[in-house]
Amino acid sequence: MIKDDLGFAGTMDGFVGTPATSNDASNGHWQEQLIKSQEKKIMLRIHAKLATLMITIAFIAMPIHDADAENFDLLAHVDASGVISLPADFRANMAHLGSWYVPEGEASGFHDVYTEAESVFYYRKHGEFPDGATLVKELRHAKSGDYTTGNNVSHATSQIKQWFVMVKDTKGRFKSNAIWGDGWGWALFQAADKNKNIAKDYKEDCLGCHVPAKETDWIYVEGYPTLTGPD
Repeated sequence: MIKDDLGFAGTMDGFVGTPATSNDASNGHWQEQLIKSQEKKIMLRIHAKLATLMITIAFIAMPIHDADAENFDLLAHVDASGVISLPADFRANMAHLGSWYVPEGEASGFHDVYTEAESVFYYRKHGEFPDGATLVKELRHAKSGDYTTGNNVSHATSQIKQWFVMVKDTKGRFKSNAIWGDGWGWALFQAADKNKNIAKDYKEDCLGCHVPAKETDWIYVEGYPTLTGPD
């Protein structure tokens, strides 16, 4: 027996029953009111379930910042044979780790370094880059001038020299590929053709510049304050 909000009672089977209180209303009238009351309750339950479902979907879609998360695609820039590509629009899609300024020489200019935000969180917790982490170093020409902040102030220009890309590989996936070794994949892209890795052998073309940073996994982490925390 069910008693609804309007003071009527009956069974759920076909909404057939008797009024909870005696009155002169017809049997059809109280059944109609009972049906409307039950429909209202059903709609309220449906709306509540839909609201719960929408909250669940929104939660699932939230960015994952767990330093141990394994479900972000860190190998998006490497194909099955180990060919490395330059990440698209990395300045907008990646976290800026830090910058170097080289005043003169072949490598003169600004060196800006980026990686995935997920890789930053992982490094902060574990003190090392996760498998598949991608590092991009962009070299830009510099220009100097006098500004309100001082004289001979240097800034980066829109003219790009080249890009270096490194992809962390803790599993030794591409042992027969000469651009992979010592825990990383190595690539060099020039401004004339950013789709072609001109590095042929990482030991000859890349490793030499990283020897002083061997103890920190070949990366000069002292220049990347983003890895140490938000402050």
